[in-house]
Amino acid sequence: MRRALARAALLLLCAAQPASAALPASAALPRHGTLVPGRSLAGIRLGETASDVREALGSSYGVCRGCARPTLYFTYGRFDRHGLAVELARGRVSALYTLWQPEGWLAPGGLQLGAAEAQVTKLAGALIPLACSGYDALVRDAPRARTAYYIVNGALWGFGLLQARANPCR
Repeated sequence: MRRALARAALLLLCAAQPASAALPASAALPRHGTLVPGRSLAGIRLGETASDVREALGSSYGVCRGCARPTLYFTYGRFDRHGLAVELARGRVSALYTLWQPEGWLAPGGLQLGAAEAQVTKLAGALIPLACSGYDALVRDAPRARTAYYIVNGALWGFGLLQARANPCR
C-alpha cells in the first residue's frame, strides 16, 4: 500500500510540473557564448520567436521593467548581472547584447571580451565608431544585421547584434 501511495504521489508531482520542466536539459545560457558577426549571438538569431529563445536558453529569465522594448534577461543565476539581453518586437528577436561582460565570450579570431580596443579593430576589421552615453559602439553593417562591439574605457565590454541600421546604444 505504501509503495502504491508513493508511486501515485510521484506521478502527481511529475504531472504538476510547469511546462518549462519539459524543456530539454541543454536549454541554458551557454557558459562561453559566441558572436558570429551578422548572424548570431550565443546561438540566437535575429527574427527567432520568443518561444525559440526560451527553448534554446531555458525558462529562467528576468523581464526588464524599464526598457523601451520588451527585453528578456538571461543570466547565470539569480541576481547575477552577467548574461544576455534579448529584445523583442512583435514576439520576435530584434536585438541581442551581452550583459556585464560575461566571462569567456568570444568572436572570430579569438577576440574575447576584455580585449583592448586596438585588438578589436585588428581582428574585426574596419568598423564605424558611434558614441553612446558612457561608452562607444564600433559597428559593422551587413544587409540584414548590425554587429556591435561595445567599448568602455578602451576595452571590449560587450557584443551586440541588432537589426540593420538600428541604433546600438542601449
